[in-house]
Amino acid sequence: MIARVLAAELAAHIGERVRVAGWVHRGRELKSVTFVIVRDRSGLTQVVTAGPAPAQETVVEVTGLVTANSKAPGGVELVEPVIAVLGEAVAAPPFDLYRPVVPATLPTILDGAPVSLRHPALRAQFEIAAASVAGFRSALDAIGCTEIHTPKIVGSATESGANVFGIDYFGRRAFLAQSPQFFKQSMVGVFERVYEVGPVFRAEPHDTARHLAQYTSLDAEIGFITDDRDVMSVLRHAIAGMVSSAASRVEAVSLLGARLPEVPAEIPVIHFAEAQKLLGGKDEIDLSPADERWLSAWAARELGSEFLFVSGFPMAKRPFYTHPQPGNPKYSNSFDLLFRGLELVTGGQRLHRHADYLAALAERGESPEAYRSYLDVFAHGMPPHGGFAIGLERWTARLLGVANIRQTTLFPRDIHRLTP
Repeated sequence: MIARVLAAELAAHIGERVRVAGWVHRGRELKSVTFVIVRDRSGLTQVVTAGPAPAQETVVEVTGLVTANSKAPGGVELVEPVIAVLGEAVAAPPFDLYRPVVPATLPTILDGAPVSLRHPALRAQFEIAAASVAGFRSALDAIGCTEIHTPKIVGSATESGANVFGIDYFGRRAFLAQSPQFFKQSMVGVFERVYEVGPVFRAEPHDTARHLAQYTSLDAEIGFITDDRDVMSVLRHAIAGMVSSAASRVEAVSLLGARLPEVPAEIPVIHFAEAQKLLGGKDEIDLSPADERWLSAWAARELGSEFLFVSGFPMAKRPFYTHPQPGNPKYSNSFDLLFRGLELVTGGQRLHRHADYLAALAERGESPEAYRSYLDVFAHGMPPHGGFAIGLERWTARLLGVANIRQTTLFPRDIHRLTP
């Protein structure tokens, strides 16, 4: 059998008889000839035939002669074809996938996701997401991190918050993990530097363009740090790797018209208290979405950066395991990374001494019993450490200028959506 050739490879086979396979992207039947556009993972192939075109999305295998045609996709086409149907499409797609612009609303796209995402522009978004994950892994591998995989069923709520999914675990109360925080910290005691790419779960009651009940988190935790500035440096390295990897998907970036950012050698940093002054002398414990947009615009205008670290968030807004600022315990050694008007990453330095954890929980009126297995780790000696978490879907949406995070989520789970 003739080896299969991908659409992107056809130009190297002019004059040869080859075999292509894919989905019928579009058929155009003229008076004496029919053009069948076949789509595979690499692009489009034009097939010239005298017969009728199979229905859209029918899976076909085509054997034909490769000839040059400057007007065809890739500058070549297949003539004298033999078309075999491998999988018949018995239902029409939710919209015409051959149109350059997606002619459908977001609910229509999401309801028909297994087919909708075949549209080249929608598919390209997830190619960029995949490249971003590859860049994250490569960047952290390069500085000696070990990839880990931790449980998603846990015995206590990671951040002691209300937004958790409770489950029945063989008659015992358990939860879907809000993050791998406890596990990645404990693994610093084993590997020193770790990262994880995996799902996290938040019982978010919000119905907004930036919230999901399940998303993919890119987590990292680094041991033997001085303070949160070391964590910021590692995060900057990871972000640069993600942008570089995304840029390597040239065709996807071009198809989407994406404007990828320049990652500064050093991302500018502003303390939370100073940010409050810039925002008109506010006295808050967190940044509102409007604050994030204003500060991002200020950084782009005044500092020439689309990225901005806001450090030193008030301890009142951070989880109990956050390290306070030495000499000013009202504030924490933690940060947010803003990107194009949105908080993209949260991170910082953690407590690492057992006694400090007991004191932090007592100050918040929480019992250490609920965290016994977690606290035990710190009774055996842990180095100063810290880390961060990036939401993949939020990153991809911001990188590509997509308005709603659901557009960069394969099968979104939110307050309303449980299928498909």
